[in-house]
Amino acid sequence: MLILFQILLVITSLLLVLLVLLHKGKGGGLSDMFGGGVSTSLGGSSIAERNLDRITVAVGLVWAACIVGALLVSAA
Repeated sequence: MLILFQILLVITSLLLVLLVLLHKGKGGGLSDMFGGGVSTSLGGSSIAERNLDRITVAVGLVWAACIVGALLVSAA
């Protein structure tokens, strides 16, 4: 069971990093340095951005649940 939580933790960690990097930059940071200013004219719809936010929060909650689950299984 612990191995299952560890595998889910690795998968959700990688997915969370990918989802955070997909978010549109707010400007003034590293996102402008790597072409964030160019992509502002191509900007996505607000629906896509809202769905990306929801998916990121859901994956974050699964990630946190995997941490708690792994802790509870390893302590038992």
